[in-house]
Amino acid sequence: MNKTLSMVAALTLACSSPLFAADNVLRVAADLSYPPFQYRDASGTPTGFEIDITNAVCKAVNITCEYVVSSFDAEIPSLMAKKVDFISPLGATEKRRKSIDFSDFIYHIPTKLVARKGSNLQPDAASLQGKHIAVQQGSIQEMYVNKFWAPKGVDIVMYADQDAIYLDLAAGRLDGALSPGVAVTYGFLNKPEGKDFALTGPEVRDDQLFSIGSAYGVRKGDEKTQKLLNEGLAKIVADGTWEKVKQHYFGDLEMKVTRVEPAHASQ
Repeated sequence: MNKTLSMVAALTLACSSPLFAADNVLRVAADLSYPPFQYRDASGTPTGFEIDITNAVCKAVNITCEYVVSSFDAEIPSLMAKKVDFISPLGATEKRRKSIDFSDFIYHIPTKLVARKGSNLQPDAASLQGKHIAVQQGSIQEMYVNKFWAPKGVDIVMYADQDAIYLDLAAGRLDGALSPGVAVTYGFLNKPEGKDFALTGPEVRDDQLFSIGSAYGVRKGDEKTQKLLNEGLAKIVADGTWEKVKQHYFGDLEMKVTRVEPAHASQ
């Protein structure tokens, strides 16, 4: 198996089972710019909530997780081109379901507006008209703002990764950003550069664009990988590993999917 991709870094993490062989390797698309979900530790090793969950899922079904690192908006094209076998957790939206299938849900995170304290900005087009609002390319948030905010005079600024958004927020080049609330809280607001910012207003939702939870992305018709991931996920939920990892990163924050998923022919 070719373990290198042009312009991306392939990082291999082997689980502890002695039964691993080439057939037991699954390549996972990852974007390591989302602390505490996905990032590199001091030694450069992929880590974070989603990485730890994925490693546990892979270990539970005796496979090796090989992380293929790229930008978020390149993940679905890489999956469809068979450069990776599945995508680390992403929102299972209606639009994405037209291109790929999904595993069972792993967690839910609300989308929120982050803005400077005292700005009184709210997550609606009227409040944000003429403001510079950032989103990550290829994200659900990008789809939302392009549909509802950009046509009403909000200046949408797109970025390849969240870290670049945080830098420009702190530097005053942006008025706000629409992002996953927990990623902003733990990746920006809890750092010195985020001390003057806060999440503002209610959760941003749209039933046609936003999913009720995040799940692994798999190729259409790849029932083998889909079932394997579901089996591993069910095992780590049942044995308490999922809760242990969640507690490590987020404490008692409720992240389970509580809404009922609509029926999908592809699932």
